[in-house]
Amino acid sequence: MFLKEFFVGVIGTNCYLAGNEKTKEMLIIDPGDNAKTIIRFIEDSEYTPVAVLLTHGHFDHCMAARDVAEHFGVPVYVHEADKEIMENPAYNCCGMIGKELSFTADQYFHGEHEQVSLAGFTFDVFHTPGHTPGGVCFYFPRENILFSGDTLFCESVGRTDFPKGSMGQLVRSIKEKLLVLPDITTVLPGHNEQTTIGNERQYNPFL
Repeated sequence: MFLKEFFVGVIGTNCYLAGNEKTKEMLIIDPGDNAKTIIRFIEDSEYTPVAVLLTHGHFDHCMAARDVAEHFGVPVYVHEADKEIMENPAYNCCGMIGKELSFTADQYFHGEHEQVSLAGFTFDVFHTPGHTPGGVCFYFPRENILFSGDTLFCESVGRTDFPKGSMGQLVRSIKEKLLVLPDITTVLPGHNEQTTIGNERQYNPFL
């Protein structure tokens, strides 16, 4: 896997580009802002995007999703339980930047766990509610990589004081679905620095 990380938006969100070095296809994960920068990098690369994947529906993760998706003619994916979060300005937290914004997706993940094949990768989509009702994490077992969005951070967890958040749900999601992964799994979160499952199992004070 080829990985490129962008630090985007006023809140500082991690946007990831995950390229398959064999198929030369690419997944765009959480393009929260800076659409022009993301598009320019991809166009200058050897990779062809096939999808935009959102870990959840807050504005700082999806604000550039539609522009990027339409430029490359690819669908935007999010979990069905975050459809309302994306579309409703009262829930997607865009008021933090003094705007009233609504977002849409094209395809929806369903249920607690899906195995998906895109861009030559086969990966797991774990439904991890708590930060939002439809928060998900993307786990690539062959690469030992977890894109955790705002569910799990380095020695921290996502906020649950936003509309429809739940700390009980969040901790349960992490313990039941993420901490069971191998210790060596690299965790690439939605904000701040990367970590590993082993480190979080040992040092995360919320867990």
